[in-house]
Amino acid sequence: MNHTSDIAVRIVDFPETLVALLTHRGDPAGIGHSIARFIAWRKATGLSPLASSRTFGIALSKPKAAPDDTFCFGIAGSVLSPVPEDTPFGIVNGCIPAGRCAVLRHHGHHDTLSGAAQFLLCDWLPTSGEQHGDFPLFFQYLSIGQGVDELAWQTEVYLPLKA
Repeated sequence: MNHTSDIAVRIVDFPETLVALLTHRGDPAGIGHSIARFIAWRKATGLSPLASSRTFGIALSKPKAAPDDTFCFGIAGSVLSPVPEDTPFGIVNGCIPAGRCAVLRHHGHHDTLSGAAQFLLCDWLPTSGEQHGDFPLFFQYLSIGQGVDELAWQTEVYLPLKA
């Protein structure tokens, strides 16, 4: 496992969270363009990740298991009410459902998150007595934005569990 993740896995009750969602489809290397579009939408709406909205990523497919043309990753920000979906940004309404989750804190660049996800799925889950739930693995980015050193980035990796 990557040395930048806390090994302590916690079980939490994650609350239902409404999100504005942009789905990146296609080559994982192009996700930066989708992130830029999501940031532009946030700036246009004032839903700053530092003030009023939490930031999530939803692993809709596994990067190494999906061919580049079928790769999907959700980029999301929490919202208090549904957002208009008829904007040029491609944002739709979504929801991260309530439920029990195993959560692991990761420290460092997002490029190294796969190690924490792999630990939860391949090492922790088989020995935990738990089963993967019906929602995909997701990430909550706790420290994002300009001026934050990437070595100080913190991300929580959530693995939904069966009830």
